[in-house]
Amino acid sequence: MKIAPERIAQIEARRDELQALMATGDLSGERFVAVSKEYAELEPVAAAAGLVRRLRAEATSLAFMTQDADADLRAMALEELRENEAALGSAERALALSLLPRDAADARPAMLEIRAGTGGDEAALFAGDLMRMYQRYAEAQGWRVELISSSTSDAGGFKEVVASVTGTGVFARLKFESGVHRVQRVPVTESGGRIHTSAATVAVLPEAEDVDVHIDEARDLRIDVYRSSGPGGQSVNTTDSAVRITHLPTGLVVIQQDEKSQHKNKAKALKVLRTRLYEAERERLAAERSGTRKAMVGSGDRSERIRTYNFPQGRVTDHRINLTLHRLPEILEGEMDELLTALIAEDEAERLASLDA
Repeated sequence: MKIAPERIAQIEARRDELQALMATGDLSGERFVAVSKEYAELEPVAAAAGLVRRLRAEATSLAFMTQDADADLRAMALEELRENEAALGSAERALALSLLPRDAADARPAMLEIRAGTGGDEAALFAGDLMRMYQRYAEAQGWRVELISSSTSDAGGFKEVVASVTGTGVFARLKFESGVHRVQRVPVTESGGRIHTSAATVAVLPEAEDVDVHIDEARDLRIDVYRSSGPGGQSVNTTDSAVRITHLPTGLVVIQQDEKSQHKNKAKALKVLRTRLYEAERERLAAERSGTRKAMVGSGDRSERIRTYNFPQGRVTDHRINLTLHRLPEILEGEMDELLTALIAEDEAERLASLDA
């Protein structure tokens, strides 16, 4: 996508205008914060625009030099022009990417939900493997993972686990993980050596802030408290600490009983409820904007099979971008950057193509 010279001039002019405004010292507190924020967001875009402008001017000069009568000068100009073309192509793409509309949720923390699907105990074990994979990746990024709730299976792993992941750019990196993850391997309980296929569902939702979702607790919520219970009906504690919150306008229900404190369980349940309501509204708005078009990396629908982890072949295949990596052990240990970067690049390419269309 080629950005018009007029647009580049406009970007640089606005950057200079904001810089001059901040230098005056005449702005009020709120106005200074707003101008500073706009400048911080615009400055890298203006830098990319300036590089494109300079490379284009250089290309024009070099093209003129290739017509020179001196053979050595022509040869030098041709070589430099080839280098310029490569640099200009990269710079044009970087500028176009910087001008793409940003997902407002990209910088947010995320709610990670993993649920065992088809496959019984083996699916629960796989859900546990996925949770460990994301935890290891989060650790490598310097992110913090806080367990919100979990339900374990008798054989180990999770029937369901919900965690909050906080840090820089969490949702931007993990948002394409939503969907059905499938595993093909020989279960430890399989004496005949047959390969079984199981699945787990992953959902990655941007966490909501209080200002994102208005909830009138008196009108919108029904809050029930009861005694927490563990596996087999055993009492976890002897107080009514478990909390079930029903959002009456939508029918959404959130249950939280992992904490011994009713107050803590209610706070966690409200956090999950706000996040799910926020995501439902994001999906509604996205559907209005895009109609029926799906991104190249898939719709993010939790019913959509997105990836297969094949243990006999030691491979991971992402079906949305037809990428296969023969590094399954490393990926399950949290080395996910190659996968995630490929998904983000495919999404960027699709969005750039839609602008050109």
